[in-house]
Amino acid sequence: MYGTVTAVSSNGEYAFTKPNRDSVTLLAGLGVEGDVHAGVTVKHRSRIAQDPTQPNLRQVHLLHEELFAEVGAAGFTVAPGDLGENITTRGIDLLGLPVGTLLRIGEAVLEVTGLRNPCLQIDTFEEGLLKQVVGRDEAGRVVRKAGIMSVVREGGVVRPGDVITVELPAGPHRPLERV
Repeated sequence: MYGTVTAVSSNGEYAFTKPNRDSVTLLAGLGVEGDVHAGVTVKHRSRIAQDPTQPNLRQVHLLHEELFAEVGAAGFTVAPGDLGENITTRGIDLLGLPVGTLLRIGEAVLEVTGLRNPCLQIDTFEEGLLKQVVGRDEAGRVVRKAGIMSVVREGGVVRPGDVITVELPAGPHRPLERV
């Protein structure tokens, strides 16, 4: 399974969106160099408030570009970095990957840890958008579409245009849950 990086983004300050960059450097065990969410322990404010010693399973946020067309059909305008992701992808069903999947991107290797749990800030960005990225399936189960989270296993530079190679873990596969 292959895909492509369409954009990379980072921000050294807490803000909902992240500016696009020519490249980002991923640091093993930490995340995106210079990004406010990089670190061994949690950096998201809500997680810090719960327990600042928790391991950071949300070092790098990936979001599938295909979501932009989906929400665009409902009248919303979203571009790479707007939802706070670090890496925007094309051609991979990120939400369908199991826990422990390895993503080889550029010089780096990421391990998928779970689903992003979208927050109310999405509606601050664009009113009503949260309902587009969090919903329920026919059985009433919550469906999260705002991307996946990962940790950096091997560092390196990632750029738009880099190929993403997917390596599934040995089975049985565990579906992604929110992290």
